[in-house]
Amino acid sequence: MLSPVYNIKKIPLEKVQANSYNPNSVAPPEMKLLEKSILEDGYTMPIVCYYLKDIDMYEIVDGFHRYTICKTNKVINKREDNCIPVSIIDKPISDRMASTIRHNRARGEHSIELMQNIVQELVEAGLGDNWIMKHIGMDADELLRLKQLTGLTQLFQDKDFSKSWIIDDTL
Repeated sequence: MLSPVYNIKKIPLEKVQANSYNPNSVAPPEMKLLEKSILEDGYTMPIVCYYLKDIDMYEIVDGFHRYTICKTNKVINKREDNCIPVSIIDKPISDRMASTIRHNRARGEHSIELMQNIVQELVEAGLGDNWIMKHIGMDADELLRLKQLTGLTQLFQDKDFSKSWIIDDTL
């Protein structure tokens, strides 16, 4: 049997529902980044669902936040024709629960060293802080920390720095 990803279906949003057991949540900055990713790149990964025959609905196993963005972002919803790409699995509820957890936990975390290298390469390519923050979803503090960790002074060229302290002679 081929993997479900070889049979993606375009499913109307009103036929898709959340499951009751997903413990995952996404912080607002990451949610905004996910929304930007879908806006700029489109849906590159389908929502994983189980088909509930008795009610003719698709229950989400993985992809709740991608689904939510399609429901709430009018531009994306219109572009996607009020539909979402779905990969269907056919497993009992206990296996679907395990699958949800595996999907959530398998996402991984970013390596600090690799992020430093990426920031360094983007700066060296002439891209400014605003571009980097906008396109990678970083705030100014995170970008500054990554630049500081590289130890490369050229990442700070053309930056104005204030004096670290002012001596108060009145004391």
